[in-house]
Amino acid sequence: MATGILKVDGGRVVDEKGNTVVLRGAGIGGWMNMENFITGYPGHEHEHRAAMLKVLGEEKYEYFFDKWLEYYFTDKDAKFFASLGLNCIRIPFNYRHFEDDMNPRVLKEAGFKHLDRVIKLCANEKIYTILDMHTVPGGQNPDWHSDNATNQAQFWDFKDHQDRTIWLWEQIAKRYKGNPWIAGYNPMNEPCDPEHWRLPAFYDRIEPAIRKIDPDHILWLDGNTFAMEWKFFDKILPNCVYALHDYSMMGFPTGERFKGTEEHCTKLERQFKRKAEFMTKNKTPIWNGEFGPVYANPRLDDDAETINTERYNLLSQQLSVYDKYQIHWSIWLYKDIGVQGMVYTNPESAWNRLIQTFLDKKRGLQLDAWGKYPSKEVEEVLDPLVYWIDKVSPTAKDTYPGPWATERHVLRAVFQTFLSKSFAAEFAELFNGKSMEDLNALAHSFHYDECLQREGLNKAMSSHAKVHGDKQSIVMSKEDEDTSMEMEQGQ
Repeated sequence: MATGILKVDGGRVVDEKGNTVVLRGAGIGGWMNMENFITGYPGHEHEHRAAMLKVLGEEKYEYFFDKWLEYYFTDKDAKFFASLGLNCIRIPFNYRHFEDDMNPRVLKEAGFKHLDRVIKLCANEKIYTILDMHTVPGGQNPDWHSDNATNQAQFWDFKDHQDRTIWLWEQIAKRYKGNPWIAGYNPMNEPCDPEHWRLPAFYDRIEPAIRKIDPDHILWLDGNTFAMEWKFFDKILPNCVYALHDYSMMGFPTGERFKGTEEHCTKLERQFKRKAEFMTKNKTPIWNGEFGPVYANPRLDDDAETINTERYNLLSQQLSVYDKYQIHWSIWLYKDIGVQGMVYTNPESAWNRLIQTFLDKKRGLQLDAWGKYPSKEVEEVLDPLVYWIDKVSPTAKDTYPGPWATERHVLRAVFQTFLSKSFAAEFAELFNGKSMEDLNALAHSFHYDECLQREGLNKAMSSHAKVHGDKQSIVMSKEDEDTSMEMEQGQ
């Protein structure tokens, strides 16, 4: 049994008896908030679902997605996760499961079907869950993982988007207040407020609104600019943990390869310490809500084994840094089609075989931002355009979000928003004519029984699941404070 609802006590998270609890685990992945690289479709979830509905019709559409949500996480997943010694799963969800844009503030009870089920499965294995609204009305950031096809974070410009988000969290709080296996609520993932001050102002609104209904659960609050910045954060809210995201470019195909040198290890710790400065100064708990490399594919990389060994070593070094400061962490992610997950679909599964040719096309066109491979075809188009933009408008590269630079802005707006949307129908056509039996088999490809395990990743996580030794204080040096952002964005 859980020993009461977790709460914040100074720099610790504690149970009802005052025992320190350190939460370590993973984000479940693109389950109730689907993502293109996690399951294979192009563009954004709502575009993908609309295209699938058009091809399948309502009956087959509802059947397929219900079975997919069911098979993605079952009791076998929960048991496996617990067997690694991990104790927390972060569950991202899209607000569209619970409310329609054309019927706002009317709760969709059906949206809770699988969320309730997975929370209970996790509780049965003594796994805490953190509920994460990964997509909010209007989009809190301009990226694909907030299901934002406009490339504009309109959440910040329209109060009604903010009011609807608070309303939905009030409904969620009514449902789950008193549940001791829910470690708390993550009101929004990776906010990107160009003016910075509106994020802490929103937290000042949503915290008391939730507290009126559920006074006990912890709020896990992301920093601004993909959980990396803390401008205008000038106070600590009660019973809240503040969250950073700590991806390293050394874990991605276009980044420098990790060699375990003193320089590389120092860089990892310095990057973490800069992002944690706000929590350090205010002596609060620290939660790293996302981090982790992507992994090489033997189909595509001749030296995949060597690359992946380097990335397991990178991950282990990051985990050692987190052990040093005894922080809470949640790696990204638990399950996908073979890019980053602890568990992933078999390349010979019905799902992977159906979509593999399309995946090859997506990769060549760089339609996915996450784990993208170099593409000569794209470079021949993109490089001259970026050069021209930087020449005629030298300040374009400084457009918020600052870490992106011109190339990332163009890729996002043109390739991964405009172009990717045009392929939604082509992907959906792969499912045309499929019977109910076929659709069940495709959905079942994500069942634990059919999936493979990424052993190097799981071994590293398991070995760092428990905290050992004494906590060390984070001391910021002048070099740490002067370090600029060293990673683009997370999830």
